[in-house]
Amino acid sequence: MDGHQKQLDEQQYWVFDKVLDAADFGVPQHRERVFIVCFDKRVFAEKPPFKFPIPSAAPVALKDILEPEVADNYTLTPHLWKYLQKYAKRHAAKGNGFGFGMADLNGITRTLSARYYKDGSEILIPQGKGKAPRRLTAREAARLMGYNADIAKSLGFNGELPIDVSDTQAYRQFGNSVVPAVAEAVAREIVKVLCWQFVQSGSASSKTRRRPDDAERQCFHRLRKKRLRMHKPTAERSSNSFLPMTRE
Repeated sequence: MDGHQKQLDEQQYWVFDKVLDAADFGVPQHRERVFIVCFDKRVFAEKPPFKFPIPSAAPVALKDILEPEVADNYTLTPHLWKYLQKYAKRHAAKGNGFGFGMADLNGITRTLSARYYKDGSEILIPQGKGKAPRRLTAREAARLMGYNADIAKSLGFNGELPIDVSDTQAYRQFGNSVVPAVAEAVAREIVKVLCWQFVQSGSASSKTRRRPDDAERQCFHRLRKKRLRMHKPTAERSSNSFLPMTRE
């Protein structure tokens, strides 16, 4: 990060960086990612009062996002399950931590990766004694990443987001995605700085500049109107449209 920090400093940016874990933002998944926020010093003459979001979401357990009934084809074959167990034992004997990840239904999972389609080994769902574990379904992977009904509604869909691609493609896309709740939380803090700059620069009316709270409200109102013009959700969307995602 030091090298990137130096380069961004040389390009005249105020730089803020922090590792955020999606598990702190309402999804049952340990997913740490580095977030870097920069502000152009040619616009922001003084260092802006940016702060990364403070996690406030209530913890979510894996069992809360699982489907009640799952097709048998998500259960690992006896051959694959035997192979994964042998693989884990072999590496454990060498002192390595490689192996499958049996999820805790009352806790959170490992990080979902784009390779999940291969064998699902990093997140396996236990199915009771005497039965091989299973993979997540594509819908469960969506929920694990935070693509819930609220996100679908904000994009103009009723219910949950449609998944009109193969499981392989869905796992790849979800594994490469950013958890929306984390991105939104960071974006809200950026908007606060933009509104702070809006007041500082004198863009707010003279009347509202005397009352900072009113000036910020005016700024939020303008940003909201602009967002609605750019991203107004349609009443109906094509059934074969897939999820709009931000890649990591």
